[in-house]
Amino acid sequence: MARIIENTEGKRKIIKLSSDDIISIVREYQNITYNCQTSTEIRSALEDSVVYVPEEM
Repeated sequence: MARIIENTEGKRKIIKLSSDDIISIVREYQNITYNCQTSTEIRSALEDSVVYVPEEM
């Protein structure tokens, strides 16, 4: 499960991912971009998709 780490400087938060989180994200990326041939097609497919990472409670 992902864990959000607060940034003390008030900038962007840090998200710590487990190995399973990374594998899940890569698998989802591969499914979304399976038929894409160019970087433009990949960007377009990713913009039209939502990938969720569960947060540790």
